[in-house]
Amino acid sequence: MPESAQSVGQVPGYSATKEAHLKRLRRIEGQVRGLQRMVEADTYCIDVLTQVSAATKALEAVALSLLEEHLGHCVAGAIQAGGQDAEAKVKEASAAIARLVRS
Repeated sequence: MPESAQSVGQVPGYSATKEAHLKRLRRIEGQVRGLQRMVEADTYCIDVLTQVSAATKALEAVALSLLEEHLGHCVAGAIQAGGQDAEAKVKEASAAIARLVRS
């Protein structure tokens, strides 16, 4: 991660749940591979779309969890410390929320 986005040596907000996130992401990776197999096997369109929706929802759940941890750890810590970093973290979080809403 670039230094501008995270201070050197700062622990990410998700560090306590890193293994759970990795487990979920591996499961999603398996879902996407399953989608590839479905398309290769000429599976009915609606069945593929149903699985795309499931994978999308799973990714959204990971994103929301990461966002919650970011707000509770990184943003809250920056606000407690005060200064320009606090304002930057709030703007950064707002931009991330906007990206999630648009996706």
